[in-house]
This record gives sequence, structure tokens and C-alpha cells, in this order.
Amino acid sequence: MLKLVIANKLYSSWSLRPWVVLKTFDIPFEEITIPLRQPDSRERLLEYSPSGKVPVLIDGDVIVWESLAIIEYLAEKHPDKAIWPRDPKARAHARAISNEMHGGFQPLRQTCAMHLGARFATPPLTESLKSNIDRVEDIWATTRNRFGGAGPYLFGAFSAADAMYLPVVTRFETYQIPVREATRTYMETMRAHPEFVAWRDAALREPWTIADYAAGHTLVESYI
Repeated sequence: MLKLVIANKLYSSWSLRPWVVLKTFDIPFEEITIPLRQPDSRERLLEYSPSGKVPVLIDGDVIVWESLAIIEYLAEKHPDKAIWPRDPKARAHARAISNEMHGGFQPLRQTCAMHLGARFATPPLTESLKSNIDRVEDIWATTRNRFGGAGPYLFGAFSAADAMYLPVVTRFETYQIPVREATRTYMETMRAHPEFVAWRDAALREPWTIADYAAGHTLVESYI
């Protein structure tokens, strides 16, 4: 059976992406959690991951790290499942926006770390942060308008592209980022996805928390 090594569900945006793909497409796997910032975290991670980071997918003697690489591996291993859109034009667009998410949006990542256990006041919307937010909203709107007519997700049905952007949905919610009406509608769809609901519920039950996570932000409400 496949094994997926992840970190704390409260904080690990990278772990969430392949986990929700595996769950949504009913691919059996064993979940191994290594919590962050524990005395033995690094040592335990290196038992599975050559990069010392999560997530890591283990399939026999095949080891795949990095969220997007794991998702691509799953799509190749399970061609019967529409992890990427079936239509070639839609699939090309999905891969492009997923790679943009994987490699970009540093101001958004650095300012608004994923934290499912709290809500914070909106941070100062610097030019670089606002640019990232606008770009994400434009990607969602353009994709929905062009490819999303058959359902509520970016390409109608849930796909890898939705999984890649799911942590951004949580960031926008956690940090109360002001967004357009269409963006809010898509966010509500994603937040109601049953596998994300399961992930969030499990996250709030975790015994591990990091006191200084998202330090510098004004806490409005805590759920843990």
C-alpha cells in the first residue's frame, strides 16, 4: 500500500495537497504523521525523505517528494481517475496554474502561513501581497469562466488544480483577506469539500501545537 508522510494538519499546506487528492479519488494509503518542531522531527523525516521535508509518497521502492511531483505520480499510476482534467486544453491550463502556485506567491506564503487553528486580523496589504492576492483571484476567475461550467470547482469537477490552491483558500479565510464575490463563492465550495472538512476536523484534534506559529499577527479567535 502507498504511504504518505505528512506533518501537522494544522500547519502543513504542502501535506494537504496530495492528501486531499488521495482521499478525493479513493486511492488507499497509509498516513504517517511527523509533527514539526519536535526534538526528533528532523531525524524522523530523514528516515523517509531525502530532502528532510514533507510530504513524501512511498510506493514500494519508489520515493516521491514535493507535492506536485506526488500528484503527477498519482495521476500516472491511476490513469482511470481524472486527477487532471481529461480535456487537453483544460489539462494544460491546470498544469500551468498548478506550477505557478507551486513555485510562486512568496509574499503571500511568507505573510499568511497556513494555520487552521486560528483567525487573525487582516495583515497590512503591501503592494507585493496585494499583487499575489489579485493574481490568485484572476487565476480562479479566468479558469472558472473558461473551464468551470460543469461544476463548482476550477474545472467543473474537483482536480489536482483545486488541491494545489486549497491552502490558499484557507489562508484567505484565516487572515480575513478581502476578496471578490466570485472568489468567496469558490472558497465556500472548497471549504465544504468533505475531505477538507475531515482534514480540518482532524487538525483541530491534534495534540501538537506551535506557540509562535504566525507570530506577529493579531489573534482574533482561536479554535484550539
